[in-house]
Amino acid sequence: MDTSQEYPHPQLKLENQLCFAIYASSREMTKMYQPLLEHLGLTYSQYLVMLVLWEHRECTVKELGNALYLDSGTLTPLLKRLEAAGLIIRKRSTEDERKVHITLTEAGWKLQEQAVSIPDDLRSKTCMDLNKLDELLHEFRHLLQTVHEVNVNSSGK
Repeated sequence: MDTSQEYPHPQLKLENQLCFAIYASSREMTKMYQPLLEHLGLTYSQYLVMLVLWEHRECTVKELGNALYLDSGTLTPLLKRLEAAGLIIRKRSTEDERKVHITLTEAGWKLQEQAVSIPDDLRSKTCMDLNKLDELLHEFRHLLQTVHEVNVNSSGK
């Protein structure tokens, strides 16, 4: 690409877009996870579902969606694949048929032991200082909370 001329709108340069830096970083991080998750038979999205279930033991599809910032249309295919793999059980609530409860199977719990090293393995693969990674995590959590609140307030939800 020719960059010899001064671009009149630097605010529109790709390199100046926070959203692109976050998007591209997310994609690259997900790529780093792939070989670590491959031996578990999980995709990155399935791994996120499993993280929530390992932490909370049981949740509804709605609670899972809230935790992962995903809608049920995105979650349902993920959950079906995890159920087909024998890692979770989906059960409709007897009190409220609109609610579907998700729990782990024994195989789902056993997978947790194989996944324990993944966060440390990933940190070492980044070759970044652990304190810097902790700072980034804190900043991204804050950004996520702020952006989410803005989106909720602007959509009237």
